[in-house]
Amino acid sequence: MESSNQPQMNLSQPQTVDLAGEELAAVEKLQKAYHDLRSELGKVIVGQEAVIEELLVALFCRGHALLVGVPGLAKTLLISTLAKTLGLSFSRIQFTPDLMPSDITGTEVIEDDKTTGGRAMRFVRGPVFANVILADEINRTPPKTQAALLEAMQEHQVTAGGKMHRLPQPFFVLATQNPIEQEGTYPLPEAQLDRFMFNINVGYPTEDEEFQIIRLTTEGRKIDLKHILTGEEVMSLQEIVRKVPVADHVIRYALQFSRLTRRGEGQVPDFITEFVGWGAGPRASQYLILAGKARALLKGRYHVSTEDIRQVALPVLRHRIVTNFNAEAEGVKSDTIVKRLMEYIPRQQYDDADAAAAKLIRGAGAA
Repeated sequence: MESSNQPQMNLSQPQTVDLAGEELAAVEKLQKAYHDLRSELGKVIVGQEAVIEELLVALFCRGHALLVGVPGLAKTLLISTLAKTLGLSFSRIQFTPDLMPSDITGTEVIEDDKTTGGRAMRFVRGPVFANVILADEINRTPPKTQAALLEAMQEHQVTAGGKMHRLPQPFFVLATQNPIEQEGTYPLPEAQLDRFMFNINVGYPTEDEEFQIIRLTTEGRKIDLKHILTGEEVMSLQEIVRKVPVADHVIRYALQFSRLTRRGEGQVPDFITEFVGWGAGPRASQYLILAGKARALLKGRYHVSTEDIRQVALPVLRHRIVTNFNAEAEGVKSDTIVKRLMEYIPRQQYDDADAAAAKLIRGAGAA
């Protein structure tokens, strides 16, 4: 393990958790919905347990996700199945080099008014007006069209003809990207990548999982999916996630992952200076905490631990750390940087604070 020269921090007394009865019931509902969703998705998707968990964490955090994987790994099927189990409207946008921004957001058309005999402009909504948006192969389309999603993802609205059109809620953008075929593609700029809460790696299945996939997909079968949550219930659970309190030591721990990637900010590890061009911004710290809150609730806990932060660090940070030429020459990826940060940041003081917080919560529960 690489040694750390960081000074020891004064960590504040852990916070206790005081959830109202209605909120406790909502938390239990969230946990049940999580297990029910995984069960329904399991009817269609074989394996990919980590991918499904990260996808649901992003959903309950009100975040967007980028799924990166080679063709044939059921990325599109997973997203469309999730929309069905939630009973939400779903749109698939196939990104191509000739796709225009208005093909996504919609356009204004001139329409004859039969009652007055005059003409008026009417806005025809594009496919972005849905609850779940699948942006398929988002790096296949030029930056102008990619940017059409920026306002929708950040502001949950579309502006056309000087008028603002609100998008339906909840609103969730899931984009896919093929990491192999890069010729003729348009890599997403860092500003747009930062809008995605998670960058989820979709890997190959194991041998047993691939056996199951082949067996199930080469025979005729009918799958009935249940609606687990409505749109209103999803938004209610998203609010519960944000109400989960976080102890100061967990926030300090999350901050280390972001701040230690910035070469110009104080003392950073040698491997950051050697391999990192640009580090993660404040949005990374925000998403680490939000994802930690959601993961804690999904695991049946009412407090966030530093282990939750470690478990979500890779999908939150891998697309926010820009490696330099040295890293490319030596084959060092952003995932490698994040894993080395996990070893670099001293754990003992934070683990002790986690144990103290858990003890307080158990004592409050017994009381």
